Amino acid sequence: MHGIPILNKPITCYSCQSNAINPTQITQNLLHFHNKTFKFPIFSCHCVNSPVNHPVSEVENQTMATVEDRDRQEVSLLNYPVWQDPSFFKWRKRDAHVPLRCHDTVEGSLKYWHERSKIDLSVSSLAVWDDNAVSAALECASSWVKGLPFVKSLSGYWKFNLASGPSSVPPNFYYSDFRDDAWGTVPVPLNWEMHGYGQPIYTNTDYPFLFNPPHVPAENPTGCYRTYFQIPDEWKGRRILLHFEAADSAFHVWVNGVPVGYSQDSRLPAEFEITQYCYPSGSEKKNILAVQVFRWSDGSYLEDQDHWWLSGIHRDVLLISKPQVVFVTDYSFISKLDGDFSHADLQVEVKIDTPAGVPRDRLLTDFTLQAELYDNGKWHGDGSFDLLATKVAEMELVPPASFRFNGYNFTGKIEKPRLWSAEQPNLYTLVVVLKDASGNVVDCESCQVGIRQVTTAYKQLLVNGHPVIIRGVNRHEHHPRLGKTNLESCMVKDLVVMKQYNINAVRNSHYPNHPRWYELCDLFGMYMIDEANIETHGFDNSGPFKHPTKEPTWAGAMLDRVIGMVERDKNHACIISWSLGNEAGYGPNHSSMAGWIRGRDPSRVIHYEGGGSRTSSTDIVCPMYMRVWDIVKIANDPNETRPLILCEYSHAMGNSNGNIDEYWEAIDNTFGLQGGFIWDWVDQGLLKEGLDGKKHWAYGGDFGDSPNDLNFCLNGLTWPDRTPHPALHEVKYLYQPIKFSFKEETLKITNTHFYETTEGLKFVWAITGDGCDLESGLLPVPQIGPQSSHSLELSSGPWHSSYTSSQSEEIFLTLTAKLEKSTRWLEADHVISSAQVQLPPKRELIPHAIKVEPKEGRVRTEKHGELIKIFVQDVSEIVLNDKTGLIESWKVQGTPVMNKGVIPCFWRAITDNDKGGGADSYLSKWKASFLDDVIFINKSCLVKDKTDSVEIAVVFDGVPKTESSSAPKESNILFTVHMTYSIYGSGDVIIDTRVEPRSDLPPLPRIGVEFHLDKSFDRVRWYGKGPFECYPDRKSAAQVAIHDKTVAEMHVPYIVPSECGGRADVRWLTLQNHAGVGIYASIYGSSPPMQMSASYYSTTQLDRAIHDKDLVEGDDIEVHLDHKHMGIGGDDSWTPCVHDKYMIPPVPYAFSIRLCPVTGAISGPDIYSAQQQSS
Repeated sequence: MHGIPILNKPITCYSCQSNAINPTQITQNLLHFHNKTFKFPIFSCHCVNSPVNHPVSEVENQTMATVEDRDRQEVSLLNYPVWQDPSFFKWRKRDAHVPLRCHDTVEGSLKYWHERSKIDLSVSSLAVWDDNAVSAALECASSWVKGLPFVKSLSGYWKFNLASGPSSVPPNFYYSDFRDDAWGTVPVPLNWEMHGYGQPIYTNTDYPFLFNPPHVPAENPTGCYRTYFQIPDEWKGRRILLHFEAADSAFHVWVNGVPVGYSQDSRLPAEFEITQYCYPSGSEKKNILAVQVFRWSDGSYLEDQDHWWLSGIHRDVLLISKPQVVFVTDYSFISKLDGDFSHADLQVEVKIDTPAGVPRDRLLTDFTLQAELYDNGKWHGDGSFDLLATKVAEMELVPPASFRFNGYNFTGKIEKPRLWSAEQPNLYTLVVVLKDASGNVVDCESCQVGIRQVTTAYKQLLVNGHPVIIRGVNRHEHHPRLGKTNLESCMVKDLVVMKQYNINAVRNSHYPNHPRWYELCDLFGMYMIDEANIETHGFDNSGPFKHPTKEPTWAGAMLDRVIGMVERDKNHACIISWSLGNEAGYGPNHSSMAGWIRGRDPSRVIHYEGGGSRTSSTDIVCPMYMRVWDIVKIANDPNETRPLILCEYSHAMGNSNGNIDEYWEAIDNTFGLQGGFIWDWVDQGLLKEGLDGKKHWAYGGDFGDSPNDLNFCLNGLTWPDRTPHPALHEVKYLYQPIKFSFKEETLKITNTHFYETTEGLKFVWAITGDGCDLESGLLPVPQIGPQSSHSLELSSGPWHSSYTSSQSEEIFLTLTAKLEKSTRWLEADHVISSAQVQLPPKRELIPHAIKVEPKEGRVRTEKHGELIKIFVQDVSEIVLNDKTGLIESWKVQGTPVMNKGVIPCFWRAITDNDKGGGADSYLSKWKASFLDDVIFINKSCLVKDKTDSVEIAVVFDGVPKTESSSAPKESNILFTVHMTYSIYGSGDVIIDTRVEPRSDLPPLPRIGVEFHLDKSFDRVRWYGKGPFECYPDRKSAAQVAIHDKTVAEMHVPYIVPSECGGRADVRWLTLQNHAGVGIYASIYGSSPPMQMSASYYSTTQLDRAIHDKDLVEGDDIEVHLDHKHMGIGGDDSWTPCVHDKYMIPPVPYAFSIRLCPVTGAISGPDIYSAQQQSS
């Protein structure tokens, strides 16, 4: 790495303008840090330590000319690689503090927040996920400082060069006369890999470089940035701060060739004083800002989170201007509520930046400091009102504060405060004003705050005295085009979708997020765990290396990350808990961090899972992926006094989230369980252009990155563009705040909210018979208060007459709670909660049958070699091969419908959860038993003509494909399948199937049949669960009804293809073409409802494809009708986790299905009704 020149002539001090400075002494100034000596060129004399730095004035030209002297000689900025020393993690970096707004008036501060609060549903529609996001990010970065006269965004295209390592950085690149003509450009903010420099790398736990802490490879991609800026004229005589919201992973900064600082921590700000290094306002000269960013540093060992490794300046870069002598540099807001929450004691602590040695009494003589609170609830959308008139509290200055610096303490009270909660996110605006003796505003800072109280009781986490239920999700910052760069519209999109799906809490996994995210969570109402940027998962299998938490050399860096998080985010009402990080072991450094937080902010609880529930560094029991029975056991332990909230559960990788209803059955009924955070929110796919020019979602390894963990980054409830996965419907149902329960003859509606009543909701009921609508209407329900219920007898409901008069076999009552009017985040008629109950049958249910009419005529058969042709009147023609035992074709009214079938099928396209567990995984056991490689050999095929039908009995032996003999050995037979086709003159085909698996087989993927239709029969209608994808262990949200989809719509485009598109509890279905011709299939006899899917993609293709884009529509539609389908699991994705009741043991099974032709003249409900009436 290259440094700055040794100076050969006296220069003027940037701070005090003394010109009697020996340049050799300047260059040799020493900084002693942790017993190491570093050489830094410092262009100041003794005054360098003063907090006041004078601006460059008339000596500007002399000084700058010296800095740019062409006779300079290169020396190292640091004779020591600080980016590989865990004890050196910042230099000249200002203390962490809240975001600074730098208003010039109180009214200006209120107008600023009034504008920033104008966020509603429409903003989410502006979210972009493609290449347009780059320009949107630059516009967004600039818009965030709109209305702030003393904050300037430096976002834009910066000159950029990517060196292979620090030793390859172009010499003197930080000087203004450096020629960067050959350099490219990169948008700031943006990770440089997202602009074509280097490659994104995805790993879960492994470090993507040689593990040798604290060292990183010499081949360490190093980004060199350059941009120019000028100080606005309005900033004359003021101090200048350079503020980086975040850069990954460590960086040096120069202004006009002078080193101004160094920082680590890829997710927190770094701020530097640069007043003395800048050409002042009014100067025609432009300042050159240069930044050198290391992709890897010792800090990378603390940042081993399960997400993409991306580098560079990925958040905003700001210039901040503050008054010359004295200004507000930090402040804290705390509210304490009395026992009945009727009034709040307010405390505001303010830190002032002043010249060294100035006593606080003198400061208060020359200046006035005020703290005021304004009620946002009194603000109107159009702004045509007096913002200043909304003041509700003015606090008084009291004796010294608890800050460990020169702070000022204010206290005040507010009666009947509007409390903040996720249900009612009431906000106030805090304004801190510094005025001079004449009453002029010298400095003004502000933020939005909420009045709320977080406490704990026996086995409970309380917000404002209520044991809130955490209906949460983990969220990484992720944009498929921008990487770790944020768009406000995309953050709003996240929150809107979360609100729509009843999510009320988010864990910032696993690092502090962009500052705007916290403001939006305050505004929307979202409980939050704010997590320190600490994860050292890769140390788990590191041999002799201990986790950094056990090493004193890492203590400072770890504590600094916690301090930076707390000090930046401390005023946000949404944060109810601080987290010490994730999967970073446990040791003394965690104890130190927890101790610091408890001393600094006792108003919140501390969360940390890494050491397990027995450590003193967590105030809640917060396990990850613990099974239901284990969390219930902990909750029932009388010696465990803390609440249990799952920090991660229900791993949403691909087609997953099975069994999640069992968690919520336990949470809703077990004292001490208060919810959890699903892993996780979004599939972390990146947008990549394929060889065909089309864009697709990419994952680990798709960029040539090695090592990588493939698609383990795809664990979201949404796709990268925030389109919901089907599982999110299940989450919405289980998280819904209005609960409907049915017990015996009573309906109970419970409002689980702690603040909201049911005012503004309308309750809608609908009753169906065998899927057909009978009646619907509004249900008159009195307003239900928080934590209250309303009950009514089912027999007294408005649906009762329809129920009693219906002759249907199955009658379902569906109840829905909808919004009467649009809200800020949700549209009118949005469904908040919904439930369905099957009403008691009014008659005895007996097996289904078809009624054979003599007039329908006989079935005619013809034998043509191996082919048996079956003719049913002039409607249907079936061709069956007696050698294979399979139907080769089926025509309806001359139109080819079925191309292949009906085939026994016991295999499914592998899901991610099927792979979990290595040698113990379902996939490993299935493959070891050859279940992925079964063919069915026709053992016998007997045709029998009967009076009213033709009966064809086929016996198959299912054997591995490697078994070449047509008469396999008994020991190689995996399945024996008996299929009997009864073909009637009505056109009906009844298939009775008996499956006899070998008893030593593992649990099976499915028990069912498969057939193929011509792809023109793409209109699917079914009576069963839906309308979205659902499986036996993930179907609570799905409702029994008659649903319609196309085959294309049935497909679920998981980024890695797998079993998908299934629908549970199906009674019947039809597949028809545009003319209404097609096939009907249903359960028959005593068979229970089945699992169904229809896809343009074969099971084999779904199994082999590694991206959804690889799938190519075939000429057929592959249809599966399953008597049994194994659950998909989801407790995690690395162990076999399907619960026992959703497994399919290798025992005999028997089931019957009915197939018959469909024409436009008859519908599925008509056919199904007829088979019921014939029973």
